[in-house]
Amino acid sequence: QVQLVESGGGLVQTGGSLRLSCAASGRTFNTYAMGWFRQAPGKEREFVAATTTAYTYYADSVKGRFTISRDNPKNTVYLQMNSLKPEDTAVYYCAARKSGWSQRALDYDYWGQGTQVTVSS
Repeated sequence: QVQLVESGGGLVQTGGSLRLSCAASGRTFNTYAMGWFRQAPGKEREFVAATTTAYTYYADSVKGRFTISRDNPKNTVYLQMNSLKPEDTAVYYCAARKSGWSQRALDYDYWGQGTQVTVSS
């Protein structure tokens, strides 16, 4: 069982930055692919970024602006978000998957509670 707790959301102006953190419980954090997803009101949950121990993956909409990273000894994954836009406004979720990364939310085994990110214009 893995428990995930996100933090770092908030209100920021267009062009600003935020760093989200996701702290995971468990002893086998480094064996999980970790992903960030987001869900805006009235929209489906969408893939943002994912990381395995060796690779990182990004949605086209955030490539070049967002950076995902992980600190295995601290059981933590981060999402650095720069050049934020109003369309980035959403609840951001951290997720863990045992069997490699995926862009599909349904493929992930564990989820955090989410953290709100609001970008004002």
